[in-house]
Amino acid sequence: MPRTNLTDARIGGLAPRKTSYDIRDGKLKGFGVRVTPSGRKRFFVHCQHRGERVWKFVGDFDTIDVTEARSHATQMLAAIRRSEAAPARPGEALFEAVAETVFRNHERVWKPRTLLVNRGYLRKQILPHFAGRKLADIDRREVRSWFAALAATPSAADRSMPILSVIMREAERMGLRPEGSNPCRNIRRYRRKGRERFLSDDEIRGLSAVLSARADECPGQVAAIRFLLLTGCRKTEVLTLRWSDYREGNLFLRDSKSGPRTVWLSRPARAILDGIERTGRCVFPSPLAGRPRCSSWLDGFWWDVRAEAGIADVRSHTHASIALRQGETVLAIGRLLGHADPETTLKYTHPADAMAREAAESLGDLLGG
Repeated sequence: MPRTNLTDARIGGLAPRKTSYDIRDGKLKGFGVRVTPSGRKRFFVHCQHRGERVWKFVGDFDTIDVTEARSHATQMLAAIRRSEAAPARPGEALFEAVAETVFRNHERVWKPRTLLVNRGYLRKQILPHFAGRKLADIDRREVRSWFAALAATPSAADRSMPILSVIMREAERMGLRPEGSNPCRNIRRYRRKGRERFLSDDEIRGLSAVLSARADECPGQVAAIRFLLLTGCRKTEVLTLRWSDYREGNLFLRDSKSGPRTVWLSRPARAILDGIERTGRCVFPSPLAGRPRCSSWLDGFWWDVRAEAGIADVRSHTHASIALRQGETVLAIGRLLGHADPETTLKYTHPADAMAREAAESLGDLLGG
């Protein structure tokens, strides 16, 4: 088996062949990289323990560099040597151990809030069913049974399924399951009735009247709510907005749920920002110097305003539905909302059904004439 001092450049230059092949590291005995016919490159450790061959995948070259992989491999080899019994083979790995490894690896991929929420679903919905199970034994039938058991909480089920799928996908990467064996694939999610609706034109006028009546009493909250309605920004994006993000008439957000993005502002939206006194770096500053406002500053006010206007069951993405009624495309609306996936945009565009009916009638008149 070839042996060389592995570097990122050398690994990047390894070409795939008709069959998989391994290159051993010249610096760390037992560490190497495997190149598959598809071009995938995976770091591994390989050693003997109590007369048995131990083979473990460390990670993919696409996700970690050789220095990090060598460091992980050193720890893995040391752990194998210290153990009193032979370490678990891939087919014996327990679900909860693999899940924890996957979550640790995703600490740099998921945002802190996403990581916290996903851990909650792991703890409450996933581990009670799969803890103690050998990960390699979990099949599609068991996953279907687990998903069906969560029918009483469809929202939690739909949020938990992608997390379980990530764990299974990463298990394949680690060599703990056969490639293409993810048992979560193509399992249909629950169809839930819409939990929110959107404002009609009359309700928008009513809400505007309530906000206008509150403007002298709570100018900051009124400005924030109006800005949310006019832009479709997320609440955290508005509350953490800095004046440095506002330039050339638009917002250039440093970070958001979908990463850095540009928010195109209309004249009324720009007028709101231009009417706010700049007293620090934050557009909506906290009484604590240099800190943005927290969610509670806006949540209670927004609830009171909706209750007074008689529209407690709405959300701020109303402008997406209005944009669709005005003839904007789903792609354009997705850009406004900062959505990477058009499917995400579609749930904010309920008026599309009425537009489709109108289009069907028009086409029927034309083609049937």
